[in-house]
Amino acid sequence: MRRSLRLAAAATALGLTITACGSTAPEVSADGGGLGTAENPVSIRVIANDAFAKQWQDQLVPEFNKKYPNIKVSVDGVPYNDQLPKTMLELTGPTATYDVVLGDDSWIPQLAKTGGLMDLKADVTKWTDPGYDWADFNPSPLAAGEWEGKQYAVPVRSNLLLMLYNKTLYKKAGVKEPTAETTWEQYFKDAEKLVQDTDGDGKTDAWAVGTYFTKDPLTPTIWQTVLNSNGVALLDDNLKVAFDNETGVKALQTHVDLLKYAPPGASTYQFNEPLEAFRQGRTATMFMWGSVYKGSAVDKASTTLTPEEVGVTTLPAGSAGPGAHRGIWSAGVAKKSQHPAAAWTWLQWVTSKEGEKFTGSAFGTFPARNSSLDGTPPAEWAAPVYKALKDGYTVVDKNKMWRPRLPESDAVQQILALQTSRAMSGQATAEQAIDQAAKDVTELLKSKGYQQ
Repeated sequence: MRRSLRLAAAATALGLTITACGSTAPEVSADGGGLGTAENPVSIRVIANDAFAKQWQDQLVPEFNKKYPNIKVSVDGVPYNDQLPKTMLELTGPTATYDVVLGDDSWIPQLAKTGGLMDLKADVTKWTDPGYDWADFNPSPLAAGEWEGKQYAVPVRSNLLLMLYNKTLYKKAGVKEPTAETTWEQYFKDAEKLVQDTDGDGKTDAWAVGTYFTKDPLTPTIWQTVLNSNGVALLDDNLKVAFDNETGVKALQTHVDLLKYAPPGASTYQFNEPLEAFRQGRTATMFMWGSVYKGSAVDKASTTLTPEEVGVTTLPAGSAGPGAHRGIWSAGVAKKSQHPAAAWTWLQWVTSKEGEKFTGSAFGTFPARNSSLDGTPPAEWAAPVYKALKDGYTVVDKNKMWRPRLPESDAVQQILALQTSRAMSGQATAEQAIDQAAKDVTELLKSKGYQQ
């Protein structure tokens, strides 16, 4: 009853209607709804993030239709903060509005737990192309779509937190460009010089860094990366809090200290603000999802910089190695879809070698396949980016650099976001914020039946 009320409240907030429980979806035909014909095409719907949904509809779908003209695909964009609750409602409802659903890295366990996703290595094998090469996927992005030994989703937009840097500003400051070996200690020494007056008018006009600082579920990923690069996880193998120690406090303090070298007003930075500052040449480094590289170094409509000016590498190193953080968008097929064959055909094409080549060239999307990473990049600018991405995949796997792999992951991130915000604003010290976060996460997990 309580769960139904919570879903109803979420639906009302999102302007959705939940069909009364007890109704059942029509049975799917043996051919999975088929792939359509010219006279009777099949229509499928995809729920995606509004950051890239229009790109997909305008460019990706027409490319797909060159090969599969009888599958009509509609892509609906949803704001990031609305997408998880709306997708949960979709998967727990009696019928399917969407045939394909997308989830951010940390959402997959929660989405899978609903029972509303197909196991892509078991439930749709009759519609799997013999040439679809599962073994070609890099293990790191593919793992984002796994939960409890089943493959519920495949990577459609691979991503990692990386460090983009402005070579021109480094040169003006007389500082060596960062590498995968650059430590946090060295980074902060360099940061002092990277806050500079570049035009000689006596006023500071360039700063060292831009990244997430304000309250947001993605903001804690910065200090989580610092934590992981020092060999410590958020939760141990028994799902007990492992960050309530000196290493955890130091990691959060490192994040807070970055504000000293950021532009005025950076405490409000979320996603767009650090992007704008970097693209205008106001910050020397940006800790951000690497998929923004094309828009930050190549696309003249969105940046003042050029590929020759923008470098990319992993985040500064800790005692266990360089830093990165996995952020893979994965997509799965809704179990209640009336057209699973068409839905899976769409997903296979998007995540195929052919599909990755197109999305890499058209959108700058990062590949998940080793053949793409090791092959000829879609453009000259992509070569150093793919190297950084491959290096990042390696360190992510080595030091388990991802958000907690459990259905309560989003709730954990919300707790960390709140306490990170308190530390950033000065309402709490890093030690106080870590202590409170540890208590709140422990209480959350205990309430969900995990042994603490």
